[in-house]
Amino acid sequence: MFGDRWSLLIIRDLMVRGFRTFKEFHDSGEGIATNILAERLQKLQTAGIITAECDDGDARRINYRLTEKGIDLAPVLLELLVWGARHEHTAAPCALIDNMAENRGRVLAEVRRRWRERDSTPLLPKFSDAEFGGKSEKRRRKG
Repeated sequence: MFGDRWSLLIIRDLMVRGFRTFKEFHDSGEGIATNILAERLQKLQTAGIITAECDDGDARRINYRLTEKGIDLAPVLLELLVWGARHEHTAAPCALIDNMAENRGRVLAEVRRRWRERDSTPLLPKFSDAEFGGKSEKRRRKG
């Protein structure tokens, strides 16, 4: 289930970027094809990691949400985020990742609180080179 690139990115986006809809996942900039996205969402639902719910305001719109089984992946995902930012190229500001690493317990408590309260406010701010004028701090791969 987690052997493909997209499943973990979908879980990450649900957990820390506040994404909920097919369109948000597709427009995230990762470049996932619509057929692959639909397949991965279905696979994650079948595995009990996410659930699909009709939007309260528009029954045609589907919102995806982590299940309890899915939110239990938060500690693993946090470690992957920290590891990735330390060892691979990323647009994530160094101070943000350092703060997450130093405050793992609080970060995980906040992720769980947002999940429990259905708060889709992103845990991580949107960041890219363009937003930082091309001068965002980038961690370089060690090696």
